[in-house]
Amino acid sequence: MIQSTGTRRDRTSRRRSWTRALLPAALILAWLAGAGLGGPLFGKVDEVSSNDRTAYLPESADATQVQKLLGEFTDSDSIPAVAVFVTDEKLSEADTKALSEAVASATNVEGVDDDVSPAIVSDDSQAAQAFIPIRSDADLAGTVEALAAHLRSAAPDGVAVYITGPAGFSADLVAGFAGIDGLLLGVALLAVLVILVLVYRSLLLPVVVLSTSLFALCVALLAVWWLAKAGILLLSGQTQGILFILVIGAATDYALLLVSRFREELRSTQDKGAALAAAWKGAFEPIVASGGTVIAGLLCLLLSDLKSNSTLGPVAAIGILFAMLAALTLLPALLMLFGRAVFWPRRPAFDPDAVAAEDGRPATGIWARLSGLIARRPRAIWIGTTALLLIGAAGLTQLSATGVPQSDLVLGSSEARDGQSALGEHFPGGSGSPVYVVIDEARLQDAAEVLLASDHVDGVTVAAADSPSGSAPVSADGIGAAGAPGAPSPEPTVVRGDVLLQATLTDAADSDAAASAVRELRSELGPLGALVGGVTATSIDTNDASIHDRNLIIPVILGVIMVILMLLLRSLLAPVLLILTTVLSFGTALGVSALVFDGVFRFPGADPAVPLYGFVFLVALGIDYNIFLMTRVREESQRHGTRDGILRGLSITGGVITSAGLVLAATFAALSVIPILFLVQLAFIVAFGVLLDTFVVRSLLVPALAHDIGRRIWWPSRLWRSGDE
Repeated sequence: MIQSTGTRRDRTSRRRSWTRALLPAALILAWLAGAGLGGPLFGKVDEVSSNDRTAYLPESADATQVQKLLGEFTDSDSIPAVAVFVTDEKLSEADTKALSEAVASATNVEGVDDDVSPAIVSDDSQAAQAFIPIRSDADLAGTVEALAAHLRSAAPDGVAVYITGPAGFSADLVAGFAGIDGLLLGVALLAVLVILVLVYRSLLLPVVVLSTSLFALCVALLAVWWLAKAGILLLSGQTQGILFILVIGAATDYALLLVSRFREELRSTQDKGAALAAAWKGAFEPIVASGGTVIAGLLCLLLSDLKSNSTLGPVAAIGILFAMLAALTLLPALLMLFGRAVFWPRRPAFDPDAVAAEDGRPATGIWARLSGLIARRPRAIWIGTTALLLIGAAGLTQLSATGVPQSDLVLGSSEARDGQSALGEHFPGGSGSPVYVVIDEARLQDAAEVLLASDHVDGVTVAAADSPSGSAPVSADGIGAAGAPGAPSPEPTVVRGDVLLQATLTDAADSDAAASAVRELRSELGPLGALVGGVTATSIDTNDASIHDRNLIIPVILGVIMVILMLLLRSLLAPVLLILTTVLSFGTALGVSALVFDGVFRFPGADPAVPLYGFVFLVALGIDYNIFLMTRVREESQRHGTRDGILRGLSITGGVITSAGLVLAATFAALSVIPILFLVQLAFIVAFGVLLDTFVVRSLLVPALAHDIGRRIWWPSRLWRSGDE
């Protein structure tokens, strides 16, 4: 009987050993398979993404409806490029002929449509322009580059050539986002690697943690790519860059929390499996709560009217989900494989007596000294830090987040921007980017009179839906009477139904003056039943929708996160205080950023979505560190009382949370290598805000405030009623 019992125990022990060995191997193989499928997609994201701003507008927006109707008036959905030729001297007849021949032969460039306009000479004869359509299925950036090279080689000596217009600016955006797959990812991973090596002084641990983050990103990209391929999600270069950074930063943060608990458990537990199980149990709640908070905040973006916001929510939420899964499955499997060796050369020694002795005496080190300072002067610290944060938040008055011109979206040199400037010196500023007005044919003359009466409109042409005859100029004398030099002027065949008016503005399409003109035209044409679209209208509708989203979503996110914190901490007062401190930190980050953007970088302003995105990431991610801290504080308070628990929690979590904050700040700062204004501004706001949360809010403000309040911080939970101060 004794032998039989011993045999069963041996069999049970062997099964557990096999399970302990096979499960980590199976998890690692599963993640390897997912990464193997997702990795090759890094170079193929452009196949399922779009940077067309119209595609992200609400269906109800005028610009969206006009864009859909344009196909009824033109046989092509091509993207117009404006070729601008400029010289210091007047163009001779020979020069004009050479330019006309160069433009006509542009159809030989791969990707250029056949419907190329003739070269139109300016009134001062020092410039010419031509409208060259780029096919929508062409490689936009490559076609624009090839077109520019072709025209420069064919242009007379002394004539400068620029490619601008919608195609030129879109090509700039494509080129700006070109470094996302390689440069952005490389810089982010290198920054994280350097920080981990310096903090943990280990060679293997940073590789294990980064592998976890990279595998999470590969599998997240696999899911997002196929959802975008199926048309379920919209993906842009901007969303792609944020996804990469978010997954790397979040997965690394969650990994560091588990690694910290594992290292802690190895000191009191000999068996690495038991230590890992205890660490996983301790890290599970804060990781899931943290990731759940971020996911809930991101999914609030689904309430957005602007599709660039509403699609970012699920894309980023998928990334956070896989970051959590990797930290809770792949990382434990790797830690089980390497055991204590993962920390080499600073392996944690098994010494339960030392751990027991440390539990009964004050901790040492910088975080212990900071805890002591907070214990002595909590009120002075939280009042002082609050005052400092409020001073920084005062910079919010300098923030201009009402939108920026399309020509300023890309930082650094821009041929399209230079071309638009040259175009405005010799032609109406809105050339190549007309205002489109769709109106019933019965109200055509009324609409034309409104457009012609505007001081901001230089010329108007009209086309009928499904008309084969093209467009005709409009003047006060009627349709087809006059038009811009070089414009086609066939006799129009007007059919019953909608007609399209194209108005060329005197100001650049992305200027404030053009925006004001379009708003004015909308107010006058609206009673006639007209729809107004085009590049300027798209920018207006985008900014208006973005401002609406910002005002709606920020309060919703606060409410959702508040509920999650209440459930996590079993308290009402603590979540309110944590939310208030995080909002104050966000205000300071945004205020300081506004001063830096205006005074240091001289940025032209900010997109209305910048504060919204900054809020989503800073509040959702910033609250992570408070979750990491306060869940440990609650755990320690149950054993040692609230005030002692706060000090112990800060001492224990200080190192890991600081490391996580540095990693997240570095990954978001990596976004600044992409020369897109929105991403550079978001990188600064989030990186600075995370450091502020890490070193001021979580290290000083929250612990000092909680220590001053004492066990009342847990009101009305059981810990408040039965806990010690």
